[in-house]
Amino acid sequence: MASEFQLDKYLARIGHRGPVAADLATLKAIKLAHLDAIPFEGLDPLLRRTVKLDLASLQAKLVEQSRGGYCFEQNALFRAALEKIGFKIIPLAARVRWMSPPDSPLGPRTHMLLKVDLAEGTYLADVGFGACLLDAPLQLKTDIEQTTAMGTYRLTQADGLYALSARRGEAWRAMYVFDLHPQLQADYELGNWFTSTSPFVPFTSRLIMERLSGERRYKLVDRLFSTEARDGEVIAERALRSAGELSEVVRDTFKVTPPVAAEEIFGRIGG
Repeated sequence: MASEFQLDKYLARIGHRGPVAADLATLKAIKLAHLDAIPFEGLDPLLRRTVKLDLASLQAKLVEQSRGGYCFEQNALFRAALEKIGFKIIPLAARVRWMSPPDSPLGPRTHMLLKVDLAEGTYLADVGFGACLLDAPLQLKTDIEQTTAMGTYRLTQADGLYALSARRGEAWRAMYVFDLHPQLQADYELGNWFTSTSPFVPFTSRLIMERLSGERRYKLVDRLFSTEARDGEVIAERALRSAGELSEVVRDTFKVTPPVAAEEIFGRIGG
């Protein structure tokens, strides 16, 4: 995968002009730049467009066009960039818990994340969890609070699974659970097909977009546009009332050029 990757174009896309090396400082810098430049967006599943995971398609969409993508696309692209630089990556998969009641059974592996082995230790790198984008790599250490510029996170371990949670106010909210079993490309292809086509996942019926920039988290869920500070504190929120308002937010805040007219997208989403 890494031999086909055009690193110079990727670094230009995310605006990273400094040196790169397989170290923690580079991982942090590139991750933050990626999140600012390439937003999370699920337009293709909403529009019933095929989501492709081959590297040529990912580079064409996320690097060469003004588009973002969702977890399988984002983390596959990020993995290719890191491997090209020389990082040692183990690709993993997780079961999402963000919207699930605490006592509900586990669902399928519908999220991709990366384990990165560094001289400084083992870290988790994830640029594609669209409910709560992680602005920094996290140490693979349990039962400690890990604070970033935009949030507070905690890993726990039970029954052979790691669970990642994010602080929301005075409480913790589960994000996803995972193990350290490496995933094949075929595993991601199956998860991607399910996530982009099933009526039981949100992406086929809801517009979901998110971008981290500076100390702000911008979210769009259907017609509700919100701005958050750290730990999910909502500091601004409004409903978009027209296709014109949707077009403006998608273009100016999320830096995305949609593949269809804003009127078509607006007609597909609820209030």
